[in-house]
Amino acid sequence: QVQLVESGGGLVQAGGSLRLACVAAGLSFNTYAMGWWRQAAGKEREFVAAISRMNHTTYYGDPVKGRYTITRDNAKNTLYLHMNNLLPEHAAVYLCAVYSGSFYYRREMVGHWGQGTQVPVST
Repeated sequence: QVQLVESGGGLVQAGGSLRLACVAAGLSFNTYAMGWWRQAAGKEREFVAAISRMNHTTYYGDPVKGRYTITRDNAKNTLYLHMNNLLPEHAAVYLCAVYSGSFYYRREMVGHWGQGTQVPVST
């Protein structure tokens, strides 16, 4: 059974930084592309970033390019999201994702979701 456990969320002031982590279990972590999505209150779930399984090629949604960085540590079965210069519009529940396909921007390519970690941003 695949388990994804996110951590690192919490209240941050506008302009601040945060690092999210997602520890995966129940799968061969290094054989899957991984990603982060977010869902703000009352909005659709939105693609944030993805990272390929082997050469660690990264992909980002337009709203976060240059602001967020996705990394992975295959030895620790852990995915990270480094977020800088956070703004109130970045507040959301951030969810870890395991991909079953290669079109990372498409929600239907996600095979498993984590429960999410809340990131509120204060002004």
